[in-house]
Amino acid sequence: MSDFSFVGKPTPLIDGPAKITGNLKYIGDLKLPGMLHARFVLSTYAHAKLGAIDANAALDIPGVQSVLTADDLPSITPSSRAKLMLARERVIFVGQPVAIVLADSAAAAADGADLVMVDYEPLEAVTSMDAALADDATVIWPTGIPTGAEDEAAHGADTGGESESDDEEASNIAGKTRMEKGDVASAFAQADVVAERTFETPMVHQSSIETQGWVVQPNPISGGVTLWGSIQSPFGVRLDVADALGVPESDVTVYGMPVGGAFGAKFGLYEALIALAAVTVGKPVSLILTRGEELLSTNPAPALRISGKLGFDSGGELLAMQADVTADTGVYPSGLGGFAAMQFASFYTCDNLLLESTNVVTNKQSVGAYRAPTSPTAFMAVETLFDEAAQQLGMDPVELRLKNAAKEGDVAPDGGDFPTIGMVETLEAARQHPLWRNREQAREQGRGIGIAIGGWMGGLEPGAAVCKLNRDGVLQLQIGTADLSGTPTSFAVLAAEAYGISPDKVRFVYSDTDSAPYGGGVGGSKTLYTLGAAVLRAAEDARRQTLAIAAEEFEVSSEDLEIVDGRVQVRGFPDRSISLGEIAGKGMTFGGRYAPVHGNGRQAITDRAPSFCAQIAEVEVDEETGDVNLLNLAVVQDVGRAINPLAVEGQMQGGAVQGVGWALLEEMRYDADGQLLSGSWMDYAMPDSVQAAPIQTQIVEVPSRSGPFGARGVGEPPVIPTVAAIANAVADATGLRLSQTPMTAPRVLEALAQR
Repeated sequence: MSDFSFVGKPTPLIDGPAKITGNLKYIGDLKLPGMLHARFVLSTYAHAKLGAIDANAALDIPGVQSVLTADDLPSITPSSRAKLMLARERVIFVGQPVAIVLADSAAAAADGADLVMVDYEPLEAVTSMDAALADDATVIWPTGIPTGAEDEAAHGADTGGESESDDEEASNIAGKTRMEKGDVASAFAQADVVAERTFETPMVHQSSIETQGWVVQPNPISGGVTLWGSIQSPFGVRLDVADALGVPESDVTVYGMPVGGAFGAKFGLYEALIALAAVTVGKPVSLILTRGEELLSTNPAPALRISGKLGFDSGGELLAMQADVTADTGVYPSGLGGFAAMQFASFYTCDNLLLESTNVVTNKQSVGAYRAPTSPTAFMAVETLFDEAAQQLGMDPVELRLKNAAKEGDVAPDGGDFPTIGMVETLEAARQHPLWRNREQAREQGRGIGIAIGGWMGGLEPGAAVCKLNRDGVLQLQIGTADLSGTPTSFAVLAAEAYGISPDKVRFVYSDTDSAPYGGGVGGSKTLYTLGAAVLRAAEDARRQTLAIAAEEFEVSSEDLEIVDGRVQVRGFPDRSISLGEIAGKGMTFGGRYAPVHGNGRQAITDRAPSFCAQIAEVEVDEETGDVNLLNLAVVQDVGRAINPLAVEGQMQGGAVQGVGWALLEEMRYDADGQLLSGSWMDYAMPDSVQAAPIQTQIVEVPSRSGPFGARGVGEPPVIPTVAAIANAVADATGLRLSQTPMTAPRVLEALAQR
């Protein structure tokens, strides 16, 4: 029987009714008096000198107020893709904003953008990793690749390893990392089994239902702005915008609106540019990207190539791991290649490691984080190689993983010790799942069963929370972060459990950066893990203050009091009680002698809580067409403690569906000139309800040390092992080891023909 009153019980999302009835307001619903609508004029070339820009025809359109180019805005050199400005002198990717049309309506802005004429002088474009690394490659940044803040760390994607750079001559190499431990060459020489293969995944787009959007209102007195946006990091955006405007952070106010999906893409992109435009024209400006603009000009996951190699002795002990990662980061640099290399070797114990990465810039849109950045590719590599080695060793693939799985106290690749982790427990639970136990019957029907596991160390960031008691007995909870996945409901459950009231008596308040305590960015599976601890402390602080007031009223010790059904009562004497509303009122009245109940909680957790997800895929492969039909997918995940199982299962299902897209459908395809060929949802395929297949979820609970009631991060892990599980299932059905995604019918058919 659970010791909790509310934790662990399925709780409907607080904003669920508003969402399904269409009453929740998103950024596209926000209208301000005098607001202008913006539309970008986007480059049609991957690389070209920028000539004259003729806006006369656009300005003749009724409703068009102005057309801004780089010459109309302050000269700011972007240091990263998170601070993109209008093109100046040249364009460096198809989809780069060249001008902004501002009009009284969105339709007029779009019509005006179509009529802006731009002169281009085409230059040679570098549109692939191989072309960028060629000896005679055109150097995209001849005076040096820009460096600046990136959002990987905000997402928990720390690179690790030693960074190397080549200062002798300019090139398209944005950075290298190398991490070595032990004697890798000797270990491979001693290995009885070596599995080695090269894996490739393309750029993949986050493709949330809601596109990116912003509304900015200038403040003529301070020179700052108020910004509303569909964003993951209000405080991070405030910093970027203040920096671009040259004003103190306190002169920029950011409201994080309800977010209709983000998955790592909305940490910052065009906020500073829109703020500059609004200040320039002195009016509020709204920009809501179209679907085509979203695909063409935002920040997808990088294309990756991983050459992976594993060596085992005859008993299945992992002797050596080696990975060489090349990452196409688009036109601005990113450290995601190094993170992919680290992920390759993160969770299997091994004394001999060699992990290298090369980040390459190309004339394509720059990349960003996407749910568990780079991890679907990294674990496709390591989990496919584990399966291949198990086959060569004649071992059960789960046994081989269990034999080498990291456990508490084992040395992690970064040199530290692993905390309490549930990798073994997750694998054991997956091994007992009916889909895995009945794999022989599936094979008799011509189907394949594949298994894989993925792990995520989890992000960290300080944060704070505030709880105050209102006169109606409601506990009001305030934090300064955005909501992507129903965390306000989970926070309400935490506060209710800690304070002693039901979750329906907790109100979550969305706030701006002026009034809310610091909350950090939403990403890296850290929001509940870190901010949840702050919420607990704030609720506990509010409870102590509440009981202290009641104790003085009843002239008893606080330890003799309890909160029951919205009242504080003396234990054993329920007739001696006072309502929570009355207690709140005693601190909110003229001449009152009690301070208001106002709980504060802060945290700066420094120890991570790794989380794991194992998946089992059942497929059938049509050998005449190459079509891979996913029949079933089991998702088994250690969540530490399921604060709200309803939300946890939703995250498990949603992540796995995205993994199906990675495995079978999704690809940003470019031609040799850098033109995006999959620039709409007609061409960019994503899984529908049929292709996603029935998903079975199983929650495993191995409590963490520092998470609220033992909770771990949930969002990242379920997307990680899906690609590998499906690839291993295809291998089980056909004998083919596919190492390139998506595993489309033509690609599978070609591999079958070469078998």
